[in-house]
Amino acid sequence: MEIKTSRVRAAELVGRGWLNTGGRTLGLADLRGKIVVLDFWTFCCINCLHVLDELRELEEQHRDALVIVGVHSPKFEYEADPAALAAAVERYEVHHPVLDDPELVTWSAYGARAWPTLVVIDPEGYVVANMAGEGHASALAALVAELIADHDVKGTLHRGNGPYTPPAPTSGTLRFPAKVIRLPNGNLLVADAGHHSLAELLPDGESLIRRIGTGERGFVDGKLPQFSEPNGLCLVPAKLREKLGYDVVVADTVNHALRGVRLADGWVTTLAGTGEQFMVGGLENYAHHTEAFLPEAGYPSRELRLSSPWDVVWSEAAGGFIIAMAGNHTLWLYDPAESELRLFAGTFNEGLADGMWHEAWFAQPSGLAVDESGAIWVVDSETSALRAVVSTITRTLIGKGLFDFGHRDGVADQAMLQHPLGVAMLPDGSVVIADTYNGALRRFDPSTNEVATIATGLAEPSDVLVEVDSAGSTTVELLVVESAAHRLTRIALPPGLAGEILDHGAQRTQRPATVIAPGSLRLAVPFAPASGQMLDDRWGPASSLQVSSTPPELLLEGAGDGGELFRELRINPDVSTGVLHVTAKAASCDKEGEFPACHLAQQDWGVPVVVRDGGDTTLILPLRG
Repeated sequence: MEIKTSRVRAAELVGRGWLNTGGRTLGLADLRGKIVVLDFWTFCCINCLHVLDELRELEEQHRDALVIVGVHSPKFEYEADPAALAAAVERYEVHHPVLDDPELVTWSAYGARAWPTLVVIDPEGYVVANMAGEGHASALAALVAELIADHDVKGTLHRGNGPYTPPAPTSGTLRFPAKVIRLPNGNLLVADAGHHSLAELLPDGESLIRRIGTGERGFVDGKLPQFSEPNGLCLVPAKLREKLGYDVVVADTVNHALRGVRLADGWVTTLAGTGEQFMVGGLENYAHHTEAFLPEAGYPSRELRLSSPWDVVWSEAAGGFIIAMAGNHTLWLYDPAESELRLFAGTFNEGLADGMWHEAWFAQPSGLAVDESGAIWVVDSETSALRAVVSTITRTLIGKGLFDFGHRDGVADQAMLQHPLGVAMLPDGSVVIADTYNGALRRFDPSTNEVATIATGLAEPSDVLVEVDSAGSTTVELLVVESAAHRLTRIALPPGLAGEILDHGAQRTQRPATVIAPGSLRLAVPFAPASGQMLDDRWGPASSLQVSSTPPELLLEGAGDGGELFRELRINPDVSTGVLHVTAKAASCDKEGEFPACHLAQQDWGVPVVVRDGGDTTLILPLRG
């Protein structure tokens, strides 16, 4: 059956203001006669960015009948800044109206519990579907087509231009640059994400020498290549460049690919990925299951899908390029000699858990660095964490979890970051962090286990290039990618600078908490395949449910993994507040066709709860096929 509500009126759209409407305030009355899709998102969230890409084709195909409205409901404090939101709407090329909902008013009115959530409203103003998570493109397209047909017949569909008003175009050498490296000729190469290209600049960091890429979003190799929001860059070791035939490896994020660039003529070759997103348990990977991704098992790099690779770094110890796979919360190894990919660390679960490669949980890893000992340093953006992988064991130096962040220096286990995207090694063995949403550079000193701030007031720093004066000076210069300011900025660090100790406090993601009763709590994740699909149990159970909590003692019973999409939990009456972490997956395939397409519905929920007598004894989290 379809997950549709029975004639429930859509709630009014209430927030602080609107973007992409030419200054106009929209209400539901202005949208009557159109099919409306509300996209509840926050710009830090990789799953939300995936949904933006999923919606582009549908939006263009039905622009006369469909209006997509982004409802921005922020997770981090920085995301509540209207200027930061406006920059994000421009950065990610959002071509529909966006409601700024910093107080989560509209979020609460529609009962959203997770980022992203899609709500479909018919032309008469009734809610007809609610979908949490990503991967709903095919189901959403089918539903929109059905609504268009039905309301065309009824005469309730009003075709014509929607309320979207594009903002004034901006120009400049760089547009939302992401990462930077120094080339062998002394020039700088910048991943110019907003221009979907690579920019080679003179050492001054401003003068453009050439652009690699046409500047149009696309996925094309050769002498006129196309990229889609490239982020990470890594110089190939000198000893391998001639043999491999390329000099730079690029994490081409929205193309879900790894690309190789030959600097002599700008020729681009795809090294890994198919251009399509890896979905855990999806058709092309489902038979393997995640447990089959063993560290010694190699997969042909051009046959395996990637998921939003965000950074890449060379590891001599591992014998290949380590990839921060932000989209599925893992680290992978690309072996250029064998043209193979291997899972390096992570379980595909989103969170903060240390341990061996098959035990560690990451949350949108976005920056990588390797120190002299071979340890791999990782900034895990969604947990605002600094992690280190040493001999396949992951440990956390800074970070508390998915919902805790701040700007706090001092002893590392008390320090806090806010959505960091970049990390680099300083000559003294300490680590510099591009603390993106705090607009700061932070320094972690492993010898003292302390964190300090070395610069503030930066506009979304996303990467740091560390350079020492070749003339023998002990002065260290940091070249910072200020992404939201569209520029590179130099900061000189005099000898012995440790930074200052700042404490702007700890913060927690603010979302309405669900009041639950102590004792028995029934968790249910109702799932119905989309129209024309059926559950797929050819390789075992078609669904899985994983439950944990913060703090762990919140759950007396019910934590762990299982195949059924319901669970009896027992809530500790001595714990007053916490977060229930729920991950649900369900596989379905088309009922008809010689080679039926298969789909995976999946979602991670972090549900803040308050434990109180008289609270709910049932928690329902719908999952749509």
